[in-house]
Amino acid sequence: MRLLVAPRCTVQRNLAATYRRAARVPDSPTAADTLDVPGARLYYERRGAGPPLLLIGSPMDSTGFAGLADALADRYTVVTYDPRGIGHSRREDTDQDVTPEDQADDVRRLISALGGEPADVFGSSGGAVVGLALVIAHPGQVRTLVAHEPPVIELLPDRAELRAQIRDIYDTYQAEGPDKAMAKFMAHTGLGGPPGPGAGAPRWEPSPEQIAAMRATTGHFLAHLIRPTTEYRPDIPALQAAPARVVVAAGATSKGQLANRTAVALADQLGTPVVEFPGDHGGFLASPEQFGHVLNQVLTQPA
Repeated sequence: MRLLVAPRCTVQRNLAATYRRAARVPDSPTAADTLDVPGARLYYERRGAGPPLLLIGSPMDSTGFAGLADALADRYTVVTYDPRGIGHSRREDTDQDVTPEDQADDVRRLISALGGEPADVFGSSGGAVVGLALVIAHPGQVRTLVAHEPPVIELLPDRAELRAQIRDIYDTYQAEGPDKAMAKFMAHTGLGGPPGPGAGAPRWEPSPEQIAAMRATTGHFLAHLIRPTTEYRPDIPALQAAPARVVVAAGATSKGQLANRTAVALADQLGTPVVEFPGDHGGFLASPEQFGHVLNQVLTQPA
């Protein structure tokens, strides 16, 4: 699975960056724990002190947010977690799809286990879709949701064509494996990898365990996450009526890409502006300090 070692699309690039980060020592003291929820055991980490801030991704695990969590730990109690079936989190039924509603219920239980105080939530990509489902189902548990490029394709006028492309990606995975499926996913989303390292730059060599973890996450994404995540249509009136503040965010350099388009469509339906964040779909990986500065500004500005 060469693609996973030299990732060519943003999902795989983010996974690789996640495991590179896992190899370094966190800048802030980190406490790890697990939480049993129906059908799964969730792994999560806490660092810092202050009001609770939950960072969620999908299909990315907690290590992908390590840099951003460190950048914010002087102002917040930052909580990151591995979604069910990813990283250190396990689930009992490995054949079932995992819906945004399933993950939102997991996050709801995690917030309750942490004390039940309404939390600020930053969700990126599939994690932003989970955040929307959380606000709709459990609005009292969220203070502010920052939804960064949620792929809610059902809000787009060309959703039927996009839906067919997702189905083709899934069918390709089932028939031909993850490499060809991810190549189609890259074309579908408009996501591309960054320029390769320059001459003489150190090349990251993942361990066999990291390669296995990336393979497992990619397989879980293609088999059980990509369809339910992109099929999710948020209830716009419920989001507008919720006591939680919903802020839609998009990358400064991802204009025209699918997840940026869906962010704009969501903001249009909510009647709110799109807040620009540094970088692209994975901007928090490349520039966590700059990204964290903007996120803190959004969270602390008056509603």
